[in-house]
This record gives sequence, C-alpha cells and structure tokens, in this order.
Amino acid sequence: MSSPKARYIMIGGFLGAGKTTTVGKLAQHLSGQGLKVGLITNDQAGSLVDTKLLRGQGFATEEIAGGCFCCRFGSLVDAAGRLADNAKPDVFIAEPVGSCTDLVATVTYPLRRMYGDAFTIAPLAVLVDPVRARRVFGLDQGGSFSSKVIYIFKKQLEEADIIVISKSDLVSEDEREELKAVLGREFPGTRIFTTSPRSGEGLAELFNQLMTDEQARKSAMLVDYEVYAEGEALLGWLNATVNLTAEDEFDANDFLRALAGDVQQRLKDMTAEIAHFKMTYSPDDGIAGELASINLVRSDHEPELGMELDEPSEGGQLIINLRAEADPASLMQAVLAAIEATTPRFPKLKASLEHQEHFRPGKPTPTHRDA
Repeated sequence: MSSPKARYIMIGGFLGAGKTTTVGKLAQHLSGQGLKVGLITNDQAGSLVDTKLLRGQGFATEEIAGGCFCCRFGSLVDAAGRLADNAKPDVFIAEPVGSCTDLVATVTYPLRRMYGDAFTIAPLAVLVDPVRARRVFGLDQGGSFSSKVIYIFKKQLEEADIIVISKSDLVSEDEREELKAVLGREFPGTRIFTTSPRSGEGLAELFNQLMTDEQARKSAMLVDYEVYAEGEALLGWLNATVNLTAEDEFDANDFLRALAGDVQQRLKDMTAEIAHFKMTYSPDDGIAGELASINLVRSDHEPELGMELDEPSEGGQLIINLRAEADPASLMQAVLAAIEATTPRFPKLKASLEHQEHFRPGKPTPTHRDA
C-alpha cells in the first residue's frame, strides 16, 4: 500500500441518501488540496451508475460487485491494492451498498487489525435523506418501507460515528432542527452534521473531520442477522444496460426524463416504494466522460437530472439501476414496458437490451466480524 499510511474513509447510508454525490465532492475537495484519491464503489450487482458517474469525473475508481464490502472483504483489499499500484492514492474513499449495515465490525475493525500499517481509519460517516428520515421516525406522513427494511435503516445510523443530514435544503430549518433532536435522542453521543452537497453548505467541516479524526474503538453493535437478511430480501434489485441507436439525432435528456417518469408511474401503480432509481446515458459520439444522468430517491419525488448533455445524440449506452421494495421480476417488467412505451416517442430511435439482472439480495455472510 501507499507509504506513508493512506487514509481510509467510508461513507455509508441508505439507498438514495446522497452518498455518490458526497463522495464526488470529497474527492474534488481533496484533489484540490493536491492529494491523490482512489474510490471504491460497491453493489450487489455489476454495471453501476455510481461507478460511471465517478469515473466520468476523472477519478480512479474500482468497483466491487456481487456482495457488500463485509462479504467481499478480500475483494475490497484487492481493489485498494490495484488503486495503490496504479494511482498511488493518499486517500481511499469507499462507498458501501446502500442496504448494508454492521460495517464497523465487519470492515473497518478487520481492516485496522490486519492492515493497520497501511491505513489510518476515519470515523464512519452515515448519510441520511431528511425527507426519508422524517417519515421513518414518524415526523411526517408519506411513503416508507416495511419494518424489516427500516431495521436496516436504523442500524446504519446506530453504528455511525458521524450522522450526516444530507440534502438539508429539501426541508425547512425548523424541520432540520426537529430531525436533529430526534436523531440526538435515538443515537446519543453521535456527532450530527448538516450538509447540502448541492450548495456545498457544511461540507468543509465534515471533510475536515473525516481527514483529521480517527475512528474510536468501541464494542460492535448487536445485529439480528435474520432480520437484517429478511429486510434485504424485501428489496428488489435491478441493473440493466440498454443500447440506444437513432437514425436521426434525439435529445437524451428528454429521453431520460420521459423514461424515468414512465417507470415511476408504473411502480406507483404497483404500490412499490422506490428506494433509489438512477440512470446514466453515455453517447457514442460524445467526448470521454460526457454523460447525462437522472435520479429518483422516493416514489413521490420528482426525477432530477444531474448531468445533462449539451447536444443531441445519435446513440449510446443507457445504464439503469433500480432498487425498490417490490418483487424484482415485476421491476424488470415495469422497466421493459416503460422502454417499449417511451422509445417510439422519439422518432427512429431503437432500444436493445444488452444486459439485465434482477434479484433479491442473499443473506449477508461477513468474511470477518471483530466484536
């Protein structure tokens, strides 16, 4: 590994909490200070939108698919080694699966025990969407998840060294303070930060903590792995890659909006609660790293374009990542039906499915667990 010791930062949080945006902002911040950064993304399946977005920003990024960091600990170490060989990072930033918890006992403690000569370990930061959190803790009405999925959501916050109320601009100041008070009562002794990745508010203070503090040693939290597994199994997982070709140029931004809206409506009709739905489009005729992206983090939220293309496209690759509390086969049917309905709205545009996988995550089986 890098010498002197590299910094290992892990930024967790439930699906749709804003992890990838925050990771990108942190990487930009550290790069601006002259530090080399290596990123590690993680998912139950391959073809990640997150990886595409971060690589599109020019960062050296490794992707670990097929299970959480806890269950793919060897792959995590190998990914760090590849980054160390190729990019020689001063800082590694890891983004775990949004449905994963018990990261301290299964990832950071074993990492420090076995590779403490290579890394210093930052406090575990766990991001939380304030709208979702207010619903989970009964402060607001609105779509939420069943109790076993909420078990994972709350366990993520319980093990956090730092809880980050991300996307704080989505709620009023009074609502933020009310949520902070609830989180303070539920998880006493945990530091709470308020940030807005969109505006940059609060990020500098958070990043300073992540770069200067070290994770304190404490007893691992108690986790009922049966409930944890049942909660994960309630979530449908879908990753797909679609090739788009057109005889005439088409507006890819408009296509993403239309497709996201169609999928959203079909899932509403199924009463499926969306945890996170995101897509990227990479034009074949664009420059390297040029992307359009769209993001939806709740069933009743408006799909938001993140990155946009400045010019029409003649074709490219669409990557779809969808996680929702629903049967995965039904998610696949909804996405395919939406593609079939949306494509004809763009003259002479054709869509062909290149790759798809849909499933429920299996029971977590950590490689190590240091209590």
